[in-house]
Amino acid sequence: MFPQSKSGKFGFFALCALSGLVAGVVVAGPALAYDDGDGSSNNFAAYEGHVVAEEGLVLRIGPNTQYRVVGSKEYGTVVGIVCRLKGENIEGNPVWYKLGDASYAWSSARDIVNDGEDPRWC
Repeated sequence: MFPQSKSGKFGFFALCALSGLVAGVVVAGPALAYDDGDGSSNNFAAYEGHVVAEEGLVLRIGPNTQYRVVGSKEYGTVVGIVCRLKGENIEGNPVWYKLGDASYAWSSARDIVNDGEDPRWC
């Protein structure tokens, strides 16, 4: 099936490269983006909100302040929301939003006001 050199190594390396390519496609899968009907992508999210924390929004890798910070958003920024779940209670609010940017970061719902219906539960 694969061309082989006299030592047979070319076929082995070609097979390994092809296997890696197939595995990469299977693991990555298709990207899912939410289209809100006007042809614009909404950062992989079905819901929107805006940052109401005056000091800005802290983005974490999980729904708890013990998780590593991976970024931030400024006051007033519109964010895409994928879903919500109960996490660490922040000033009386245990709800956290999974944000729909490419990193799928988490942030406390205390710092975001969703525009429209409540996001679905994760």
